[in-house]
Amino acid sequence: MNQLTGEIPSSIGKLRWLETLELSHNQLSGHIPQNFSSLTSLSHLNLSYNNLIGNIPSGYQLQTLNDPSIYEHNPSLCGAPLSTVCPTDDTKPGHTFHGEDHSKDDKEGFWFYVSMALGFIIGFWAICGTLVLKKSWRYAYFKFFDNVKEKVALTIALKVARWQERL
Repeated sequence: MNQLTGEIPSSIGKLRWLETLELSHNQLSGHIPQNFSSLTSLSHLNLSYNNLIGNIPSGYQLQTLNDPSIYEHNPSLCGAPLSTVCPTDDTKPGHTFHGEDHSKDDKEGFWFYVSMALGFIIGFWAICGTLVLKKSWRYAYFKFFDNVKEKVALTIALKVARWQERL
């Protein structure tokens, strides 16, 4: 118990390498700053036994800290992982915290892979199809890479020769 009072400063989000934050049994009030989710190294958090209010911020790092006891005895605190639903929450009453909503992710993941496959197919056949169908472009393409290969081999041979002369 540190006997801290007042609000948690929003500048705490700048402490990106902070691993442990123990603020329990104080007299802190106000909202939990939204930038708590930018504390990417945070592995232990305890804000219990304070007078914090409002919604618990969501974010990738805070979702890993899903133990409700780290927020207990803050009667005006609401949102996941607590069972208290905020009045402005879109979640249904009785909804408990189980991680992210996967139905939206599944659709986004499906369309991501579809667009990736289409992009690969179109890109592959735009290059390879052109080389297969146009003989002059095919010869120019392979001639270009032969020239690049020769320049690289010549550069390496010259560097090795200079290095051997120095020895």
